[in-house]
Amino acid sequence: MPSAKAELRRRLRAQRLRVLPEVEPTIQAHAQTLLPPLLGAGGRLGLYWPLPGEVDLRGLAQGLGQRLALPAVAVAAAGSEGPSRLLYRPWHLDQPLVADGCGIPAPVQGPALQASDLALLLVPALAVDRTGYRLGYGGGWYDRLRSDPTWARVPALAVLPAACLVELLPSDPWDIPFAGWLSEDGIHWI
Repeated sequence: MPSAKAELRRRLRAQRLRVLPEVEPTIQAHAQTLLPPLLGAGGRLGLYWPLPGEVDLRGLAQGLGQRLALPAVAVAAAGSEGPSRLLYRPWHLDQPLVADGCGIPAPVQGPALQASDLALLLVPALAVDRTGYRLGYGGGWYDRLRSDPTWARVPALAVLPAACLVELLPSDPWDIPFAGWLSEDGIHWI
């Protein structure tokens, strides 16, 4: 299975890179119109800082202002009992970011948010299948976060071009399906 997923990651990353320039503006437009009503009165949107080849949704900050959050991998201190973990912190455009435990820009100020503070999570994907299983980079950060029952209640959408939708992905026992996906075709809920 690990080699099957590795080959899928290689193939689907190339596919995503190939189609993204054409479809990214449409995905961004759908995000601008379809996501804000899903947040309710005070809910936050858990966004992500885009890596090369991922859909860049930072433009949502223009309309959502103080209602965004970014993930950060908090690495456990040497000698501590707790494991490294993914958490979310409030984020706005003019806030300074530093590299987290995975080297991705993340907020370092502000408290870690609780699952109840977030109305929706958006997570980049290399692929997603019709049952909601997502293929990411293999770190397992989102699966570990969403294995907590409180975080599992927060709806989560994979973000990707429709060309990266596959019929069935190989899954491991720890993989947690997503509620749907956001692509240039809009939002698809499972």
